[in-house]
Amino acid sequence: MGRIVVHLHGTAKNTSHRASISDYSARLRGEGVRVIEHSDKTSAQNYLEEVFRGAKNQSVILLQENGKMHDSESFASAVGRWRLSREETHLVIGPADGFGDAETDLKTISLGPLTMQHELAAVVLLEQLYRATTIIGGGPYHRG
Repeated sequence: MGRIVVHLHGTAKNTSHRASISDYSARLRGEGVRVIEHSDKTSAQNYLEEVFRGAKNQSVILLQENGKMHDSESFASAVGRWRLSREETHLVIGPADGFGDAETDLKTISLGPLTMQHELAAVVLLEQLYRATTIIGGGPYHRG
């Protein structure tokens, strides 16, 4: 079963966001999803280099406003494929100022056309991952 690793640039400073990240991380632990918080002192380039070192040539996908958009059902399908894969899928939320020039030629997905603060993006991504696992499992959380 492929694991999903969510990479965050720093620990959320906003206490509400931090609590939500912690809550969804705990809910997802048994679903093969892990959250890694990297130092927010590193540059975007060094952050991505850290991610790639840990990913060891496995799938790395950046969250970008211009990436591929999904509705909850199609995102759940993607999550299902990632979980069936033999490799880990690494989802990377950028630093506050984005990835800059460090983002060339990588797969991207988007949480929607709106620009949002990176801590909020982490909450939205984790909630959607949780929603996807309940869609896959047939649970009552998603009532789309």
